[in-house]
Amino acid sequence: MDLNDTTDYQRCFACGQNNPSSLKMTFRTEDNTVVCDFRPREEHQGFPGVIHGGIIATALDEALNRASVLAEKATWTMTGRLDIRYRRYVPYGPLLRVRSTLVSQRRRMVQASGKLTLAEDESVVLAEAQGTFMALTPEILDTVMQDYPGMRAFFEDGEK
Repeated sequence: MDLNDTTDYQRCFACGQNNPSSLKMTFRTEDNTVVCDFRPREEHQGFPGVIHGGIIATALDEALNRASVLAEKATWTMTGRLDIRYRRYVPYGPLLRVRSTLVSQRRRMVQASGKLTLAEDESVVLAEAQGTFMALTPEILDTVMQDYPGMRAFFEDGEK
């Protein structure tokens, strides 16, 4: 299952390459985890020199959601619950790394955990998260993908 959208949509706030406000996140697998290195831009600050907490939540949500591809039956999911613990402020400037791990999968629910760190030193934990994610049903796909057949194929191809 591909971790990154390569369709004509790509408007996601976290990973959309066609969205000028996006974090432009791209993901890879590494040692049974999902990893993304990214650098928030100036407009992603809350306080001067500090990345806004909502941006951090977005990055963690996106990475934990992608951990569903590590499940025995890989599936695309939507967030059901996201719990975040902010450990320290996230500085504007350095390259950041988010790493997520699949915790469990039961029926349509996937649980994942992850951390946001400095890319150059993963021992500097900036935030941690746990989340529960729900597999997309065919009805949801019908509704949200009706105008983007390429994206629907991307989701469906990943399920095989």
